[in-house]
Amino acid sequence: MPEKRDYYKVLGVDRSGGGEDVKRAYRKLALKFHPDNYQGDKAEGEAKFKEVSEAYEVLSDPVKRQRYDRFGHDGLRGAGVHDFSTMGFGDIFSMFQDIFSGMGGFTAGVQPQGQGYDLETEVELDLREVATGAEPTLEFERMDLCDTCGGSGAEPGKAPRRCEECGGYGQVQQRVQSFFGTSVRVLVCPKCHGKGKVITDPCKVCNGTGRARKHRTLTVRIPPGVRDGQVIRVRGEGEPNQAGTSRGNLHVYVSVKPHPLLTRRGDDLICQAPITFSQAALGGTIEVPTLAGTEEVEIPAGSQNGDVVSLKGRALPSMRTGKTGSQHIVMYIEVPKKLSKEQRELLQKPAETDQSNVTPQRKSFFEKIKECLSGKD
Repeated sequence: MPEKRDYYKVLGVDRSGGGEDVKRAYRKLALKFHPDNYQGDKAEGEAKFKEVSEAYEVLSDPVKRQRYDRFGHDGLRGAGVHDFSTMGFGDIFSMFQDIFSGMGGFTAGVQPQGQGYDLETEVELDLREVATGAEPTLEFERMDLCDTCGGSGAEPGKAPRRCEECGGYGQVQQRVQSFFGTSVRVLVCPKCHGKGKVITDPCKVCNGTGRARKHRTLTVRIPPGVRDGQVIRVRGEGEPNQAGTSRGNLHVYVSVKPHPLLTRRGDDLICQAPITFSQAALGGTIEVPTLAGTEEVEIPAGSQNGDVVSLKGRALPSMRTGKTGSQHIVMYIEVPKKLSKEQRELLQKPAETDQSNVTPQRKSFFEKIKECLSGKD
C-alpha cells in the first residue's frame, strides 16, 4: 500500500485551523482537481481529488480528527473512514453534497444510486492464529439507513416528491458556448443533489439525510496462513448507496504481531537456539519453542556455529497450496564470559592439542593466512 500523506498538508491548513478553514480549503482543492477543470493528467487529477476528499472527511469530523491528531493514520482503523480509492465521483458528491451545492460545472461521473461505500478496519493476530486461522469479532461504526424513515429521509407517512428541476432524473444538462462551438455537459441536479426527489417533510431523527451512525459487531473468518498487511474483503458490510439498494464492502487489514522467539520467512519459521561448547562438541538434546509448545531437538555431535536443524511441518500453512512449512533451528555456540577455576583446567588440555590436531577446515584457514602474508596468490 502506498504511504499516505499528512492530511493537513494535503489540504494546506494549519493544525490549529477550525472547521471553516478545512471546508474552504477543500472547496478550493476539489474545484481545482475536478476532472471538468483539471488541465493535467486525468488519472493524476482523479487521485488528487480523492486524496483531498479523504483528508476532508477526517479533518471535518471532530472525533476522527482527534484520533488522527493523537495516533496518525493508524488511529483511524475502525473509525469508519471510507475507502476513496474505490469510489466514483458521484459517490463523493453524494457524501459531501452540502459542500458541492452551488459549485457549478461539477459532473457526477456515475449515478449516486450505484455501488455502496467501502469501509476499512484492522485486526491484529499472533502467529498461532495465523497457523490455525481465526475468527475475531470486530466492532466498528458506519453510516446506515435510518430506522425511523427507512432511508427515505422523509417523515414516516410522508413521501418525497419528484424534483421539478430535473424531472426526477437527478441530472440536468448545461449548454456551454466556447470557441469550438456549443457543448452539452451533464451535471448533478443542484436542487435534489442527484436523488431525483425533494423532501418537503424531513425525518426528525436523521434531519432528512436518511442516514444514521450505527455501531456494528461482526465476526470475520481469517484463513490460515494469512500474511501481514494482507486485506480480507467482507462483501456487503460497507455502507449503503443513496438508494439503499446496494452496500459496499468492508476491507479488513491484517496485522501480525511479532513473536518474541520465532521469525517468519514465507511459510517457514526461524528460531535461534543457544548451545554450549560441550553440546556442540559431544551432541545432546535441547528444548526449542514451537507454535504448539516446546519440543526436544537432537543436536548432532560436532555441530558448528550456524548449523541448522529443521522440523518439518511445524510452521505455517500456505494459503495457496495448504502445505505447511518447516521450522528451522539455527544454532549458535554460547561462550561463557567468566570461567571457574575447574572449568578453565578442564578446557586447558584440549586447548593444548588444538594446534596439533586441527581439522582440515581449520588447517586450510591458517594456510590461507600464511599465503596472504607471504604474498602468494
